[in-house]
Amino acid sequence: MNDFRQAYRRGGYSAPAGTMDASVDQGLRKYMLGVYNYMALAVGLTGVVAFFVSQTPALMQALFSGPQAFVVMFAPLAFILVLSFGINRLSAAMTQVLFWAFAGVMGLSLSTIFLAYAGADITRVFFITSAMFAGLSLWGYTTKRDLTGMGSFLFMGLIGLIIASIVNIFLASSALEFAISCVGVLVFAGLTAYDTQKIKENYYVAQQSPEMMKKVSVMGALSLYLDFVNLFLMLLRLLSSRE
Repeated sequence: MNDFRQAYRRGGYSAPAGTMDASVDQGLRKYMLGVYNYMALAVGLTGVVAFFVSQTPALMQALFSGPQAFVVMFAPLAFILVLSFGINRLSAAMTQVLFWAFAGVMGLSLSTIFLAYAGADITRVFFITSAMFAGLSLWGYTTKRDLTGMGSFLFMGLIGLIIASIVNIFLASSALEFAISCVGVLVFAGLTAYDTQKIKENYYVAQQSPEMMKKVSVMGALSLYLDFVNLFLMLLRLLSSRE
């Protein structure tokens, strides 16, 4: 079996000659629908967990009143690293378990937004994000343009965002936070389209086996989930005021 990690990250797959018939098209649609379903359910799980925790003062106190707050904040990153670097050794079932666990832990981490922003603002920005995400993902799915070059540029922008965000922890600059949010919207909007095209192309490598298909579907859903959540958070900072 080809190295899964390299195959998934490399992207750029194209259909073998003569494969773009009705059966393949139906298979691609079913595969993409599965990816979107995973992603949507994960977003829903994160939202439910975040809201429940935010409405339970005892839990909020237990999670964020001491050093354990840093564990809650960085735990999602641990899941991403395990999924990304351990995918070759993980079974499809374990990949799914880790994905759902990640979505739940993200809910714990994001529960503080219900304390920082008004519920009406969160709801409004969520629907704005959903509309933007749907349009961008649809474009990434249907465009004939190769977005590979754009992906490299967006990755550099993402690295820049991470560095700027770390610096702003110490500076606490509202102007820098505004700039980070503006650039972040552009970066994650572009990544939504780029990742959608890459997920579509990876359908052809996923056809190697049902096990591979499940893994690729989950990893594709993880990419889109991260794009959606980060786009939502950037827009929330721009379009809402903290309480």
